[in-house]
Amino acid sequence: MRTTLDLDDVLLTEAKRRAAAKGTTLTAFVEHALAAALAGRPTASTRYRLAWKTHRGSAPPAVDVADRDRLMDVMEGRR
Repeated sequence: MRTTLDLDDVLLTEAKRRAAAKGTTLTAFVEHALAAALAGRPTASTRYRLAWKTHRGSAPPAVDVADRDRLMDVMEGRR
């Protein structure tokens, strides 16, 4: 379907630039953007929940973190 829209010059220029960068037409770019805007946001029930994983480790070497040279030696395996 054809239609006429009055768009801000800066907005249209940026849309053309992004469409070209994606290797698509301005029409396809605008259709995709409009579809995304109309789709809305996912409901709160589909919110991602991070599951933390922990692992038992060994005790760190007894290094004074204020002693930068000694700390770097231990971190890089020189001592």
